[in-house]
Amino acid sequence: MPVDLPAGPLAPALAERVLERLGMNRWPGPDRAGLAALYAAWCRRVPMDNLRKLVHLRADDSGPLPGDTPEDFFAGWLAHGTGGTCWAVHGALTALLEACGFEARRGIGTMLVAPELPPNHGLTSVRLDDETLLVDGCILHGEPLLLDAARETVVEHPAWGVRARPAAGKWVVRWRSPFAPDGFDCRIDSLASDAGAFAALHESTRDWSPFNFELFVRVHRDGGVLGAARGERITFRGDGAVERRALAPQERQRFLVEEVGISEAFAQRVPDDVPMPPPGQGARA
Repeated sequence: MPVDLPAGPLAPALAERVLERLGMNRWPGPDRAGLAALYAAWCRRVPMDNLRKLVHLRADDSGPLPGDTPEDFFAGWLAHGTGGTCWAVHGALTALLEACGFEARRGIGTMLVAPELPPNHGLTSVRLDDETLLVDGCILHGEPLLLDAARETVVEHPAWGVRARPAAGKWVVRWRSPFAPDGFDCRIDSLASDAGAFAALHESTRDWSPFNFELFVRVHRDGGVLGAARGERITFRGDGAVERRALAPQERQRFLVEEVGISEAFAQRVPDDVPMPPPGQGARA
């Protein structure tokens, strides 16, 4: 599979369509206010989800994984409201920020589900006024998070609040995951990557990833975070409380269309969950 993809600019016409769909009536200024507005809109409008990936893998499609380029990612989102997993999300988000005049960079991190893991998470940061700001399109922390080498920093919010602490020349971001509502760590390993490295890491998830088997969704709704994982509808309410209930197979299409904003045509294509095998036992085992 080709993985050495050039990082070309996002066409202005496409960037403008994306900004309009995000609800922005003008191009954001390449400053803190513009970054905050664009990122908040992204958190409300662009889900972190595995819908296209589930369809792709279940069809045994040997082509590039969905969202492997920003153009493909935004084509899916504009047509159907779909997002993507971390490599696709952050390739697209970085390209959009660059088109808006920001010094945005792809980065690589590790969700610390176990010790001694290889990198498993893509991310985006912006260099602005001699500071580095994290804008993670999967964690969805609502406002840019300052990464300071000397102190802990925080985004305060009951539902999506996060903290970043410096650790051995890197940072560890503590966030509320649906798998660990009381807090989960993501280590930022590198703030500088490129499209080729992202494509290679994306492709490496084809045979096994926790997002290859069961529906996963995360997006801001009603002052909180709406999601689905492991057969449950999971909400972090605006007051910080967590609500969980089973998401029955017959409810999934309604949930995707009415609550997440996925087109009915695409929601009908999303396959049922299958049991997740241990790592190394195949994407569709």
